[in-house]
Amino acid sequence: MSPYYGYFPPSKPKTAKGGIKAQSKRGPFGESWWAKRWIEVLSGFNLGARLARGRSYARSGQVLAVEIGVGAISAMVQGSRSKPYVVTIRVKTLSPAEWSKVATVLSHETGHVAALLAGQMPQALEDVFKKAKVSLFPSRYEDLITECSCPDWSNPCKHIAAVYFLVAEEFDRDPFLLFKLRGMTRAGLIEMLQDVQVEDDAPQAEAHAQKSGSASSAREPLPVDCGAFWGQEAHEDVTLGEISVPAVKASLVCRLGAFPFWRGQEEFLPALETLYEAASKRGLAAILEE
Repeated sequence: MSPYYGYFPPSKPKTAKGGIKAQSKRGPFGESWWAKRWIEVLSGFNLGARLARGRSYARSGQVLAVEIGVGAISAMVQGSRSKPYVVTIRVKTLSPAEWSKVATVLSHETGHVAALLAGQMPQALEDVFKKAKVSLFPSRYEDLITECSCPDWSNPCKHIAAVYFLVAEEFDRDPFLLFKLRGMTRAGLIEMLQDVQVEDDAPQAEAHAQKSGSASSAREPLPVDCGAFWGQEAHEDVTLGEISVPAVKASLVCRLGAFPFWRGQEEFLPALETLYEAASKRGLAAILEE
């Protein structure tokens, strides 16, 4: 049967090597509420049937690569042709003014901020965005602009849908990716929250300065010399102080977050924590000359 306008007969995709396989083998995608909400929002745009077409692609590893940027997702998906299809998904971002409102409301919810920095997204965070009169998730289908180089006229096609499912699973590992798609990086949000805190503390600091009779601009510059700063004289002998194994294993790696779309046989962070712990013990033994 030859294809007519808008219809292409079912085709079998070529086997992809080294693709990103979904961790979900059956049932719904995503474990966290925000990952499930992402799929729920997409399904609410009347994409249910078309969205389901990408499940098998996501689970069989047809998606070769995914890159999530600010307000955009780009991916390569192996279809029935020899050359992989190029998928682009653009998400409507919030304006700087809207993010400023979100940061102002969020700055008064210290528990939410602490949870976010720990890699969790409280469900009440949706209420924070509502108070700022914006939406955490895309609120309408027009907020998503999708393109695929495949010949299928339907949108989303199964290649785009497969990327949607994998992104939902990635939200489980890093909730800040959802913020990134809405136009704000983790570092940018933290900086914005700090700026809001400084603005809130400014009136109190000014009142304290006036009360003490000194302005902040009249403060003396900090000494450059370390000894003068600490009020100590320089000593030739250098002491290392107390040496011990860090209480938190691989703390820097943990702060950087999970490895994007990691599909190794072992979990990335736990494996590195084991290596860091062993290296710390060997380093301690070397310093103590044991």
